Amino acid sequence: MTFDLKVTDSKTKARAGKLTTDHGVIETPIFMPVGTVATVKGVHQRELKDEINPDIILANTYHLYLRPQTDVLEKAGGLHKFMNWDRNILTDSGGYQVYSLSANRKIKEEGVRFKSHIDGSYHTFTPEGVMEIQRTIGADIIMAFDECTPYPCDYRYAKRSMHMTHRWLDRCINHLEKTPVKYGFDQAFFPIVQGSTYKDLRQQSAEYIANAGAVGNAIGGLSVGEPAEEMYAMTEVVTAILPEEKPRYLMGVGTPINILENIALGVDMFDCVMPTRNARNGMLFTAHGSINIKNLKWREDFSPIDEMGITFVDTEYSKAYLRHLFTVNELLGKQIATIHNLGFYMWLVREARKHILAGDFALWKDMMVKQMDNRL
Repeated sequence: MTFDLKVTDSKTKARAGKLTTDHGVIETPIFMPVGTVATVKGVHQRELKDEINPDIILANTYHLYLRPQTDVLEKAGGLHKFMNWDRNILTDSGGYQVYSLSANRKIKEEGVRFKSHIDGSYHTFTPEGVMEIQRTIGADIIMAFDECTPYPCDYRYAKRSMHMTHRWLDRCINHLEKTPVKYGFDQAFFPIVQGSTYKDLRQQSAEYIANAGAVGNAIGGLSVGEPAEEMYAMTEVVTAILPEEKPRYLMGVGTPINILENIALGVDMFDCVMPTRNARNGMLFTAHGSINIKNLKWREDFSPIDEMGITFVDTEYSKAYLRHLFTVNELLGKQIATIHNLGFYMWLVREARKHILAGDFALWKDMMVKQMDNRL
């Protein structure tokens, strides 16, 4: 994998770059739609490619390990072939999912023993085992196995957890060196900065991760309930330390406003379930604010969903029709809203890139943040 940093904005730390893997070019900043179980919920791969058009999507190690299981993915020739997706894929390590099973998991130095949310069976994730699983899934970018701490988090726990994440990172790297790729293309490995919302821990972790010398780096353990200001403060601390010539991925973030603010702090890559999950609950994101399409006010609004017309659904259907679909609980409503939201997120990061390249990102970002903060 190569990363070519094209431009850094003069008034902020925003960057425009180009990541190249064996599955193609990723122009940054980029948002990665979440395809947890080898599908971006409610969206055909054809719509994903032709309408939403992301350079890269995300899939989930924990969920794919449980279903369809790695033997099926291996027989299929890896995840790309299994789901018929010929662009880039990133897999997270399952650390976050295991963290969210708080009542059903035990964390030890060796790894994490957890109970499946599907059938209650017990499984163990170790740094070595998770590297094996990600080799078999076959994503282009794979993540280190880490522990994601909750918020709020006791300082001593956060410190202990961070050091364990660092030891697990060393085990991941050692194991990857001994484990060849399976499908004839390279996999880039990203370690993850932890440290909760403690500045000194984030600095220590960022230094440790920077010294690991990986081709890209990630920031984890944010967007877990902390106020946005704390997220931005921690991101700023970390991006000041992570090497400039390597891509930076902020995991699990966020709202459209969060994304723009973190781009301004020097982050290149994002993923979040928000555009898809909120779409299924009737919330639409637009350049002028968010819409709860279930509200009565849209009942007789026959104007297009979004005049901007980023994807085909925006101008082919009216707000009144989309509200009706949600009222009668039709699947099509969720699909339309999902395509709209993902289209908007992709437009947002690509527009950000244009303004970084043009040199007026700061001005545009401040205007957009103000606009998008409305409830329509």
